[in-house]
Amino acid sequence: MTWRDFPKIELHLHLEGAAPAAFIRGLAREKHIDISTIFAPDGGYAFRDFSHFLQVYEAASSVLTTPRDFGRLTSAILEELADNGVVYAETFLSPDFCGGGDLAAWRDYLAEIEDAAQAAEATHGITLRGIVTHIRHFGPEAARPIALCAAETAGDFIRGYGMGGDESVGKQGDYAWAFDCAREAGLHLTTHAGEWGGAESIRQALDDLGVERIGHGIGATTDPALIERLVEDGITLEVCPGSNVALGIFPSFAAHPLAQLRDAGVKVTVSTDDPPFFHTSMTREFEELNRAFGWNEADFADLNQTALAAAFCDEDTRTRIEDKLEAP
Repeated sequence: MTWRDFPKIELHLHLEGAAPAAFIRGLAREKHIDISTIFAPDGGYAFRDFSHFLQVYEAASSVLTTPRDFGRLTSAILEELADNGVVYAETFLSPDFCGGGDLAAWRDYLAEIEDAAQAAEATHGITLRGIVTHIRHFGPEAARPIALCAAETAGDFIRGYGMGGDESVGKQGDYAWAFDCAREAGLHLTTHAGEWGGAESIRQALDDLGVERIGHGIGATTDPALIERLVEDGITLEVCPGSNVALGIFPSFAAHPLAQLRDAGVKVTVSTDDPPFFHTSMTREFEELNRAFGWNEADFADLNQTALAAAFCDEDTRTRIEDKLEAP
């Protein structure tokens, strides 16, 4: 068995951020939209730093203008994930990009995404579930209609609610209304914290939003008391090592604190975040972690079990995925 074939679970994946550059270039050509400046000479995405990454991300997303675009995108992404051994994935979906926060439009976009996910499950055996997210740097008021979209479409496919975007804008608690709305609808909760904002942003997420998972969470390593709290409260971190290295937070996989967090007893998982932007895949993540830390099949099987326990899916789905992880 190769690391590509090894079954995997991914919990932190942005749908637009997983769009292959070739897919976005092709769609831009179809629509006669010039976004050539966001691509490098090799055809990949080009950005200087995290702030510029967000601008490039939004420019790439700007060509995704119809529900059918998102259906096609979902199909392309799931085929790629399945080719990398992913059997279950959760993806962040933003009504901001799918109808501008209008509920009727969001339902149309979501229908195409769900149809594509069902087709991919039948064809490739991969299961997808959605986590609605608002964009932090759009502000707290803009988050309200997004939370309402999430609450109105909560169900078998939409399982969670979260927040992405620029951590430097506001505080976690500024968005409490949106998270309370999602919680009342029965959705599970996660938020990006501790990627750039440090340990304090993680504390805010736990205290002010009451989340079950933290996206990234690597800033916890500077605060031993916070690490103890994460362990005691059973908070799962959606760690994205390749993303952190690509954005310059750490110089290499070997320097990444993932192993440190795991050794301390924190529940950690591994994901790709925005894989084509960061030149990664779940296969590459496993390969690099194997090289950096010597992790073997038993370690990755343990990571899968942690991810499965933290997944926002229903119990029937969890049982089905468990069977896939155990299959020879």
